[in-house]
Amino acid sequence: MPALYTVLRRFFEVDLRALALLRAAVAIVLLIDIGIRSTDLEAFYSNMGVLPLPVLLEHSWNPYEFSLHASSGLWQVQAVLFLLAAAAAVALMLGYHTRLMTFLSWVLLVSVQNRNPLILQGGDDLLRMLLFWGFFLPWGRVYSLDARRKPLPESMTYASAATLAYVVQLALVYWCTALLKSGPEWHHEGTALYYAFSLDQVVLPGGRLLYPYRGLLQALTWMTFYLEMLLPCVLFIPWRVPWWRLFFVVVMYGFHLGISLTLYVGLFFLINWASVLGLLPGNAMDWLERKLVPAYQRLGPRVAARLVQPWNTRLAQWRSGVRLRVETSLELSDGFRKLLRAVREGAVLGLLAYVCWWNLDSIVRPEWTMRQPMRWLGYLVRTDQHWGMFAPSVFKDDGWYILDGTTTDGRHVDLNQEGRATTLVKPASVVSLFRNDRWRKYSENYLFVDNSFMRPYYCNYLLRIWHENPAHPPLRQLDVIYMKEVSLPDYKVAGPTREVLCSCALPAPSGR
Repeated sequence: MPALYTVLRRFFEVDLRALALLRAAVAIVLLIDIGIRSTDLEAFYSNMGVLPLPVLLEHSWNPYEFSLHASSGLWQVQAVLFLLAAAAAVALMLGYHTRLMTFLSWVLLVSVQNRNPLILQGGDDLLRMLLFWGFFLPWGRVYSLDARRKPLPESMTYASAATLAYVVQLALVYWCTALLKSGPEWHHEGTALYYAFSLDQVVLPGGRLLYPYRGLLQALTWMTFYLEMLLPCVLFIPWRVPWWRLFFVVVMYGFHLGISLTLYVGLFFLINWASVLGLLPGNAMDWLERKLVPAYQRLGPRVAARLVQPWNTRLAQWRSGVRLRVETSLELSDGFRKLLRAVREGAVLGLLAYVCWWNLDSIVRPEWTMRQPMRWLGYLVRTDQHWGMFAPSVFKDDGWYILDGTTTDGRHVDLNQEGRATTLVKPASVVSLFRNDRWRKYSENYLFVDNSFMRPYYCNYLLRIWHENPAHPPLRQLDVIYMKEVSLPDYKVAGPTREVLCSCALPAPSGR
C-alpha cells in the first residue's frame, strides 16, 4: 500500500512556489476583470441599466444564489463593492492574509457574476473555481507577505486533497468540452473551425488569415478536439511527472495563444493561462528564480522577510505575542490536529466528487444525472459549471446589429455607428462594434427568444444615454435591428435578413 500511495501521490504533487505563482496570476486576472467591468457599472449592474434588479429577480434569479451587488440598484454602491474587490485582489496578489483574501475575492466574484448572468462565459466559471479550490490550497505559503512570520518549508513539494481537486478540475475543463462536442462538424466533417471563423462577431484578423485554407481548417478542427480529449491524460502519467506537467503547460499556452489570435474570447485565454501555472514543476521554478529575478531581489522562499517594512515590525511583534498567548491557551493535541486535517481533506474530496458528478451530468445517461434536489449546493457555492465551448456544434447564425434611431425631423441614424446615417451595409469589422467581450456576450444572449424579456430595457437604456449628450439630435424612436446571416458550407453565406428585435419610443409630450 505505501508503494501504491507513493505512485498515486505523484498525480497531485505540486510545487509551493508554483501555487504562489498561480495565486498571483489569478489575482492579476481578477484585477483586469474588475477594471473591464467597472467601465459598465451603470449599464450592467444598476437599475438604470439593461438589467434592473426587479427584472433580474423575476427572470434570471436562482433562490439559492447570493449577491451583495443585488443589495442596491445604485451604481455608487456597485462602485464601492468594486473597490473592495480590487483591494482584496491586490492583497491576494501580495499574499497578505491570503486565505481571508481568497475568500473575500471569491465571495465578491460570485456576487458580481450572480448580479448579471447574461454577460458570463466559460472563463468566468474557471476563474470562480480557481478561487474556490484556492481557499483550500497553501498558495500563500511562499512568495507572500504571510510567509514572513513562518519558517521555511522543509520541502517545496506538497500534496493534499485540494491539489488533487485542482489537477482534476483542469482536466475536467478540457475533457468535458471535448465530450460535449458531439456535432458532425467536429467529427465527420471537420468543419467546426470553418464555421467558427465564419462568425463575424468573434473572428479576429488571425482567423481571417486562416479562413481561406479549407484543408488546414479541417486539420486544426480535429487537432483541437483530440488535444482537448487526450492532453489532460498526461496529468495522470505517474512517470516523469515534471516533464509531462511542463509539456502540458507549454502546449496549453500555445493552444490558448492561437485561440486569442483568431477568436474574440475576452479574458478566456488569460484565465486559462493563469490556471495552469500551478502545474509548473520544481525544476521549472528553479530556472525561473535563477533567470527572471536578479540575485539581489530574488523572490525565493525567504522573500517575505525582506519585504517587511520597518513601520510594520512592532505590529508584527504584537500580533506574534497575541498569537502565542492564544495558542498557549488553546493548545491542540496532535491527535486533534490530525482529526481536523482529516475532516478538511474529506470535505474537499466530497466537494470534488460533487463537482465531477456535475460535470458528467450532461454527458452520461439520464438516469445517472444529478437530481434537482441535490443541485442547491452547486448553486449556493457556485461550483456549477458547463464547458460547452462551441459545443455540441458551432453556431451557423451570424450577423450584426443596427441601432436605427429616428430623429424628430425624420432622419435615420445608427447609434452603433456613432450617429452616422443608417445603412444596411455590413461594417468592415463587426467585432469592433462591441465595447468589450461582456457586451458581445450580452448581444449574443439578446438574440435568444428565452431572453426576450431583456430587449426593452436595452432599447430604453440606449435611448436614454443617447439623449444625455446634448450634441446628439433628439430621437423619437429607436429600433434594435439584427441583420441575420446564415453561414453555409463551401464558403457560401445566405443573404442577410432584417429582424426588428425591439422598438422603443419617447413618450409623447402631454398637451396643455
